[in-house]
Amino acid sequence: MRNKTTILLLALWLALLNSVDAQVSDSSGVNKKRLRTFALSASLVYGATLVGLNELWYSDSGKEPFHWFNDNAEWKQVDKLGHFYSSFYLSYGTSRALRWCNVPSTKSDLIGSLTGFMVLLPIEILDGYSEAYGASAGDLLANAAGSSFFLAQSLGWKEIRIYPKFSFHRTAYAPVRPDVLGDGPIQELFKDYNGQTYWLSADMDKFIRFPRWLNLAVGYGAEDMIYARDDQNLAAGYNPYRQYYVSIDFDLTAIKTRSKALKALIFLANMIKLPSPTLEFSKKGTKFYAFYF
Repeated sequence: MRNKTTILLLALWLALLNSVDAQVSDSSGVNKKRLRTFALSASLVYGATLVGLNELWYSDSGKEPFHWFNDNAEWKQVDKLGHFYSSFYLSYGTSRALRWCNVPSTKSDLIGSLTGFMVLLPIEILDGYSEAYGASAGDLLANAAGSSFFLAQSLGWKEIRIYPKFSFHRTAYAPVRPDVLGDGPIQELFKDYNGQTYWLSADMDKFIRFPRWLNLAVGYGAEDMIYARDDQNLAAGYNPYRQYYVSIDFDLTAIKTRSKALKALIFLANMIKLPSPTLEFSKKGTKFYAFYF
């Protein structure tokens, strides 16, 4: 549930951020009009989202004093990579928007990184007071890691060279527990961890001589899970295992255009790992896919 909430918030936030042309304006100094517009719009979207999430996912569960819940052993940690991924792009997107307001790059990156972490913090607080959940230290750590991964690259390289990416394919596990793993393609996208793969895609041309449009990527996923914990799955006859991937990827940022709409589309599309030849390594051996997604 937390991962679904995080990705939904990310989608709404990016929809707002990419409604602007996230480039530094030609004028000198901070563009206060743009900054006010962005701050007001972001605050309204964020506030409305939290109110909606509270009504949708917390109103039916009882309230308790703030408490923690250790979910670090669940779902082979695939859900934690979802938090890492979301906080990275919340940080990255916020920094882009601040640069559109002509905020200096270093300050934009610092504020963006902090924002990427802070906008997810209230979700953990709501979880902490919910009878059905509980705040997760693992989620907080994953959120901090994603924001820090963005900031480290921005400060160290003055650019992003390694992008977290996401891919998904439908599996046969969701129909077994549709209430948990999703009922239909949209729900399964968010809830079926068996079909989710998280990647780190490296712009190799930033490190060595390499085609600008071609990246190398490593990925992580897990399978054979209908319950969150291994002992539950083993008792039900399932044998959860981790999967590691090596693949080529495509750098869509190599596409140059003056179109604001196309730039926004490229930014969003570059968050997804496109289908391509892939090697999978797991305890079940090595597999080759001509097109893995």
